[in-house]
Amino acid sequence: MKNILLIFLGSIVIAVSISFLGMPNGIADGGLIGIALLLYHAFSFSPAVVNFIGFIIILLVSYKHLSKSVLMKSSLTVVLVSFFTFLTESFGEPVGDGLVGGIFYGFFMGIGFAIILYAGSSIGGGSTIALVLKKKFGWNVVLVTFISDVVVVLAGVMIIGVLNTLYTIIGLFVGKLTTDYIIGGVDSKKAFNIISPKNEEIAQRVTEELSSSATYIKGSGVYTNNEHHILYIIVKNYTVVKFRKIISEVDSDAFVVVNNVKDVSGGTFFVNKEPEPQLQVEESQEENQENKTE
Repeated sequence: MKNILLIFLGSIVIAVSISFLGMPNGIADGGLIGIALLLYHAFSFSPAVVNFIGFIIILLVSYKHLSKSVLMKSSLTVVLVSFFTFLTESFGEPVGDGLVGGIFYGFFMGIGFAIILYAGSSIGGGSTIALVLKKKFGWNVVLVTFISDVVVVLAGVMIIGVLNTLYTIIGLFVGKLTTDYIIGGVDSKKAFNIISPKNEEIAQRVTEELSSSATYIKGSGVYTNNEHHILYIIVKNYTVVKFRKIISEVDSDAFVVVNNVKDVSGGTFFVNKEPEPQLQVEESQEENQENKTE
């Protein structure tokens, strides 16, 4: 149910972007939506109708090669995007500056696309064809999608002109950054590697105050050859400042290395707060025993 609501929300955002920013400001896009916008700018065809018909054609070609769950979610998304676009496509007005239109088109498209991706769906188009080509011929999905998008965008030079095509490219870049930021920031985390004689106290405070688990990794200094524990902890982004404060309070001279974590799955990284939380410490196996840290 949650994913369906997210698909509804993402579809509305994308439809509004098309109707209020893409159509009235001469902006195009990549993929099937890009084709729909170019046909609108060239012949005033409804982007909603073109997008829907185009996806039906793609669906007929690809339904034998893709899983039912992928096709069902993509079909729902395309139907909703087409429907909401059809309802709103006559209300858009030019913003007066094509560059501003392109930037905000990309921004809101990026938000909508991120929401739909988070729901486990897609907006169909070139990515669906790319998946089919991968299954049949082993072609690279990212490369095929990129090439198809480039072809559509460059075709816009003959329809919307060089300037608006450049605005479109800027919009695509903004959209990509927006999608990456939202997808990466929804549940972003950071990994801390800490070397300190007071690691046990730091780990205890982390489990009590931040509800994060901790792992000890055996290591030894190359110069001193003294064995010690490296404390490995993953914390949520919004707790980083508090965690740094904890480290500073316990040991201001602690050696700390921080890495951005793009994805975390499996294991026990976060624990529920209990009246008397227990530190979850795991000794690393032989593959980690050779870590050498000064």
